[in-house]
Amino acid sequence: MIKHHKSHEIDRDRWDECIRKSFNGIIYAYSWYLDVVCPNWEALIDDDYKSVMPLTTGKKMGLRYLFPPFFVQQLGVFSVNKLTAEDVLGFLKAVPKEFKYAEINLNTFNKVVGNEFDFRPNLTHELDLIEAHDNLRKAYAENTKRNLKKAEQNSLSLTDAPSREEIITLFRKGRGEEVKVLQEPQYDLLRKLLQALDARGRLYSRGVLDADGNLLAGAFFVESNGKVIFLFSGLSEKGKALGAMFLLIDRFIFANAQKNLVLDFEGSNDPHLARFYRGFGAKECVYLQARFNHLPWFIRWYKS
Repeated sequence: MIKHHKSHEIDRDRWDECIRKSFNGIIYAYSWYLDVVCPNWEALIDDDYKSVMPLTTGKKMGLRYLFPPFFVQQLGVFSVNKLTAEDVLGFLKAVPKEFKYAEINLNTFNKVVGNEFDFRPNLTHELDLIEAHDNLRKAYAENTKRNLKKAEQNSLSLTDAPSREEIITLFRKGRGEEVKVLQEPQYDLLRKLLQALDARGRLYSRGVLDADGNLLAGAFFVESNGKVIFLFSGLSEKGKALGAMFLLIDRFIFANAQKNLVLDFEGSNDPHLARFYRGFGAKECVYLQARFNHLPWFIRWYKS
């Protein structure tokens, strides 16, 4: 029987053991990760921690709701045993009625049935790293190969110890100008999350330097459950012109080729970013967002 647990009622050790053993476990679902991005998260738990679903909660105008936290792409239902679409629907139907509105990002393994919820598709892109680098590189798009050749001719070098703050600054001065939802509280949250990931040996930072040692591109990768996630990155205008991010990702692929790992680019519905990720041979994967809106009509809001 699926039961609702408040945050203080969740056995963190048993929860994390479930995520570790789950066939679809992912780093976002570990208790310590959730504690950072949504400190008051709750949960639905079935069969004595054999199947679980995080509930990332918020409150607005006195009403409780569920939302996807920043720096968390996928959650949903996780299980040590195979999940059916009916199992996933059972968890969604078990969400307590006290939550009047919800946007719940499921994971790529959560299939669904029925029309009781509004399901909306989202894209991520994944690359299986099991093959040799030469074979993986053959699948690169011609544009990716051209940009790599350009980067290799521009005296760029790699570092595995770039400044975290410099990477964040590169993002804020570049794409961050367009991403208005990221403000100082969210960047502070990112800093706290990176610290938590590093403390558990889950964080890998990579950077690209020019001939003078200036950081042109940087990225944070996080790893668990046989998957490496491209969590966050920054790129300067000079780095863009010199193909620095192409070099950074190619070298990361080279370092991890022939490992039983999947590189998840963590996006994207943005067609330009999607094209960039596909350029490395990554394949589209769909994960669904489940929505419901039980708000009183006079205060109803709905994100389209």
